[in-house]
Amino acid sequence: MPDTTTAAHSAQTDTHRTDGDVVSRLLDNRTHHIEFNGHLTNHVKHAVVALAGLGVDPRRIQDYHDTYVSLTPYGFPVEQARPARHTIDEDNWTELLGKRVDFAAYCDFFDRREEALGLPEVLRRYVPQLLPGWAGALQHATIHLGWALDAGSRWMAIEGLAYLAFAHVSCHPERTFPAEPGRGAEKPMESLLRIAGVWDANQRELGAWADGLAEDTEAATEAGIHPELLRSGLQYRIARMLGEGHPLISEIPAWVDGQSPEASWDDLAYLVTVLYLAEPGDFLLLHLITALHAMRHIADALPGDQRHEVVRCYWTGIMGVLFSRGHFSRPGKLLALDSLFGTALDDVDDPRWTREWDWLVARAVEEEEEHNPKLVHVMRQLWQRSGGMSVYRVAAGQFTATPELPATFEEPPVD
Repeated sequence: MPDTTTAAHSAQTDTHRTDGDVVSRLLDNRTHHIEFNGHLTNHVKHAVVALAGLGVDPRRIQDYHDTYVSLTPYGFPVEQARPARHTIDEDNWTELLGKRVDFAAYCDFFDRREEALGLPEVLRRYVPQLLPGWAGALQHATIHLGWALDAGSRWMAIEGLAYLAFAHVSCHPERTFPAEPGRGAEKPMESLLRIAGVWDANQRELGAWADGLAEDTEAATEAGIHPELLRSGLQYRIARMLGEGHPLISEIPAWVDGQSPEASWDDLAYLVTVLYLAEPGDFLLLHLITALHAMRHIADALPGDQRHEVVRCYWTGIMGVLFSRGHFSRPGKLLALDSLFGTALDDVDDPRWTREWDWLVARAVEEEEEHNPKLVHVMRQLWQRSGGMSVYRVAAGQFTATPELPATFEEPPVD
């Protein structure tokens, strides 16, 4: 008589092994380009990491992946990978930074370097030069690298490095300067409230200035902005603002170097979550949250003496992003949210919150807009890390919608 118990166990083991391999296989996939329809980012691997982190069944993750690549929420399929057209090497790799040229060649370059040096050394050598461009591609290159490190995916990390080079838009750390000594005791939220206060007092003037920069499309070439970003709207505004600069963007508060990077990431996570709750569902602010998750993992993968620089670039970059919008959250609203959530804690052992997180995960899995499972994934980790800060649970339910593409998309992409 055949041993049916052993056979059934073997079948279950094989199924488990196959399911367990799904995520790694999807993250290792090389068949698709990093962007589609010009500069729109292929987010599918970010969704895979988020869904896996939320504990979603691998077969469901496979279905999510297949649906996305066949038709994204923007109404376009992702594009097939493009062959390399150049040879990028140690001597010329910086020459094409931000030129949006030959993503595949950059993948080949970092693939070779990782094989020769190992990923920790590649990160140590190349990330400091790539880091100033972290806000490029609406922060998705940073997300690609940081979330790859979170997932432990070698190939996705190679893609992330290549994408950072491909889409590099500098936040100009060379312009930064320390804040006035009198602000030495300022905390991150106090820095944000101070800057929000300046905007509140000068909203008309600063808003007109930011909008004027964005409307001056003739300045793109002179400013070194790739013409494809003119189709974007948001990406052009960010690139234009970072290129122009402002003292409040370049000023580095004392806490950036005065406390540990770990403390800064905790403070900044709270700060950007409060910003998101001030304008719930805002597509651009949500990216600051998922990019912070990425930047933290990138910093953790670097030697200790490089980690403060990651915080510094993140602060400068998010100020550029916030300024680029032409408006700023009102300080009174930010202060009210801080008063409401600054000390509010959930009991992490209370089954009510377990049930609520289960509901949030279930909702997120049904969302075609992949930024929503990413939001829930990051918020749940922050909730757990912070010992149950209520702000993260509340923010996790503030889903976003895929934005309408601007009229500039009626023009063909600029390759």
